[in-house]
Amino acid sequence: MSQSLVLVVDDEPDIRDLVREILEDEGYAVVVAEDVKNAREAIEERLPDLVLLDIWMPEQDGVSLLKEWRDAGRLKFPVVMISGHGTVETAVEATRLGAVDFIEKPLSLARLLLSVEKAIGNFAPEGGQAAAVEKQLPPIVGNSNYARELRATIEKSAANKDAGILVQGERATGKMLVAQHIHNASARAVEPFVALRSDSLSDANAVRELLGTENSAGYLESAGAGTLCLIDLEELPAAAQLILLEALQNGAARRANGDSVPFNARIVANTSADMSALIAQGEFNETLFYRLAVLVVNTLPVREHREDVPALLAFYVDRLVEQDGLPYRHFSVAAQNALRNMDWPGNVLELINFVQRLLILGSSVEIDQSEVDKLNGIDRERSYEMAGDTMKLPLDLPLREARTEFERLYLQRQLEHVDGNIVELARVVGMERTHLYRKLRSVGIQAGRKRG
Repeated sequence: MSQSLVLVVDDEPDIRDLVREILEDEGYAVVVAEDVKNAREAIEERLPDLVLLDIWMPEQDGVSLLKEWRDAGRLKFPVVMISGHGTVETAVEATRLGAVDFIEKPLSLARLLLSVEKAIGNFAPEGGQAAAVEKQLPPIVGNSNYARELRATIEKSAANKDAGILVQGERATGKMLVAQHIHNASARAVEPFVALRSDSLSDANAVRELLGTENSAGYLESAGAGTLCLIDLEELPAAAQLILLEALQNGAARRANGDSVPFNARIVANTSADMSALIAQGEFNETLFYRLAVLVVNTLPVREHREDVPALLAFYVDRLVEQDGLPYRHFSVAAQNALRNMDWPGNVLELINFVQRLLILGSSVEIDQSEVDKLNGIDRERSYEMAGDTMKLPLDLPLREARTEFERLYLQRQLEHVDGNIVELARVVGMERTHLYRKLRSVGIQAGRKRG
């Protein structure tokens, strides 16, 4: 499956390097240019799927280059303008010339990724109205009572297009997939589906990220009349909670300057936490919670619907063969039975990782029980080794600080086990790479960007 190519045009080396690393870690191919001349050369070599174009550069500015492309009929790709000190007039001019978005420096990681995804997914090269590219979602796999009931619950939840929905369950139990299916099955399916990681917000940036500025839209406006998916609701900071509550109660929220930002989307939130405990501790707004949890959908860990394991194995084999080009292999009945009886503490993410390793490491077409047992033995030895290590945690710290210290020790040890490979680390700990980088920085770990 080919990667989307992003051309980053910016005269600041630090910005170019940062954006390249972030986008490459998200699976994009990236080329960079330090000025207009190099940007022209890059376009001649290969047409990109997106250009991130700085406005203020030496010799020639980005808006002039955008106009040049438009006038020559060469604007066959979306352009997102970047500026450290833009004005409303500049943003309007860039939009008139064909830019699809305008983002400000210092760059917000969440805002950047949202803009890139939307620009590539919605761009219409003919220059007409952008049409969202329909993405084929993985199905809710399985024939157990749980899988059938979950599919029925999704349909019922989707039928009510306005009620807030909370999807709750352990990590990697398909909560995000459930949210996407609810959106696709609802009357809002033709509108945007916008995902927001709650931990990407802070009390300091909540207003800007949620409400945007006069030059660029925030998450509330970007969601339009579609669905705003809040990932890891328990991480939502207090300032963001108040903004969302205002938006839900009034259909709009106000920026500090008094501008009103309309909000018409439905919120589907997910969590792995005990929200009632957070409410009791005063860490989450009770009124907001009940607005968000009008309907509740529960996802179960794999160990509680083991009968679906064979279907999950078959589905992810086919998917990894088709999307990643891995060699096809199939499981013997004995191997399937052995895997059914595993506890899968990492749930579906662990199952996918296990299947992936079997496809990569094996040589025969059939995966038998001995191969499964061998790979399980390696994993068990490592888990025993990890459990035997002494992790000296100070027990007199407040809970939040103790958790941070545990995360630091845990991630350090896992990083050692994967030899500094961030891609492998993300798979092992079950986190997206962008989120993982933020987590590593937040606990004081400086990790290199070694890739698999």
